[in-house]
Amino acid sequence: MTVYEKIIDDAGMPPVVDRHEWEARIDALREREKAHTREGDALAAARRRLPMVEVDAGLTVTGADGPVSVLDAFEGRRQLLAYYFMWHPGRPAAEQCDGCTWCTSQVAEPSYLNSRDITFAVFCQGPYDESVRYRDFLGWTMPWYSALPSLDALLQGHPVGMMNLVAYLRDGDRVFETYWTTRRGVEAMDYSYALMDLTAYGRQELWEDSPPDWPKTWRGPEGYMEHDGRPIAQWPRVEAGRSDALTPGAGTG
Repeated sequence: MTVYEKIIDDAGMPPVVDRHEWEARIDALREREKAHTREGDALAAARRRLPMVEVDAGLTVTGADGPVSVLDAFEGRRQLLAYYFMWHPGRPAAEQCDGCTWCTSQVAEPSYLNSRDITFAVFCQGPYDESVRYRDFLGWTMPWYSALPSLDALLQGHPVGMMNLVAYLRDGDRVFETYWTTRRGVEAMDYSYALMDLTAYGRQELWEDSPPDWPKTWRGPEGYMEHDGRPIAQWPRVEAGRSDALTPGAGTG
């Protein structure tokens, strides 16, 4: 039995009640959930009423075909969601950002976004040749660019070196920034946490408000999104025999 399995095995359990009481308790919680959903709708409505600021459409990012403009990254669509992936130049794959890996791993199906005229792309805050190998190692297929040529201009007023999720709108050849968020705001990309929040033990992280004997095993210094020294999403790829070498000329398996 692993340490984690023992912690889960010894964890506390919710009290057992009859179905009548359980349904009364969940009905009361449902009212709060509905209020939370309505407040989320109201926030989204407020976002749609924000003003916007113009961005130089000619700013350069580097993709598979070399330098292109931010306008090109829209791929002809009206809107662009760009995730600014943190990067540690020269470090191996195991030491790259666990949070960015967590969030990006879950953006797997673009067709729903595309149907609303939205392109999703990663704007990595590191060099293209090195970072695209990381994308290929993970098996991601979303458009991938290095934002280094224009990073300071693109993230003007944003925390450079942090995860950022930015929404852009195109009007012909002009580009506008309409919204941005960072830190826990990028959980909009994530479904794993949302599903964990529905379970009895939640995310099992130290900051959560849970009963005293609930398991809380996912914590620093290793990180909430790492296991055995790697971002969690890397392990299935390593176990499948893929190479995680990020240097030019190395194979990805």
